Amino acid sequence: MSGCRFPEYAALLELWNNWNHKSELIGYVAAVLTVATYSMKTMIPLRVIGICANFLFILYGYFAAVYPQLVLHAILLPLNSVRLYQMMRLVALVNQASNSDLSMEWIKSFTNTRLCRAGETVFHKGDNADKMFYVVSGRYLLVEIGIEITSGQVVGEMGLVAPQHQRTQTFRCLEEGELLEITYGQVKQLYFQNPRFGFFFLKLMTQRLFANNKWLEQRLAEAHKA
Repeated sequence: MSGCRFPEYAALLELWNNWNHKSELIGYVAAVLTVATYSMKTMIPLRVIGICANFLFILYGYFAAVYPQLVLHAILLPLNSVRLYQMMRLVALVNQASNSDLSMEWIKSFTNTRLCRAGETVFHKGDNADKMFYVVSGRYLLVEIGIEITSGQVVGEMGLVAPQHQRTQTFRCLEEGELLEITYGQVKQLYFQNPRFGFFFLKLMTQRLFANNKWLEQRLAEAHKA
């Protein structure tokens, strides 16, 4: 009789039960996506799937009243979004650098600052090579070959692939300035996290190698003329 007197309550109860089943389905889909992230080898697809899983877990946590899970994924969602943006921006900047003026502006957010005094030797020939440098300001000299390095240029990137990772030049500060340091460990981490980053970085290094060869050819031609 109560069902006849209050049919609207029965309808609401049925709707609620159906929605509980739907929320469980959302939870299962979110769990599958989370498991999928552990099988991925590259960071950008992993972040995208992770964001989808976060969003679904937030829905599940809200409708199923599982609030600790809701709070957890409400925190993870913006974190994953920021990391995805940073990685995609990094790839875009390296792509731009590899196709234009060999700018290394893209490394700035991954570096530590180092201040150099005039006369200071940053590294000696034969030293162990574990980082590369971006020149922000000042004047520097690669002693053995007499090349002056100024702002906007990079030194030490070839040590990453050099035999035994040893420096082939002495790098000395001529005029007080600022360097940005990035370790090879950081470069390798970025390289293996994203294949596109690795491709663009190799392309950048190749362009730099050809530029160095061109400079040496010019110096040899000048020496022959003299």
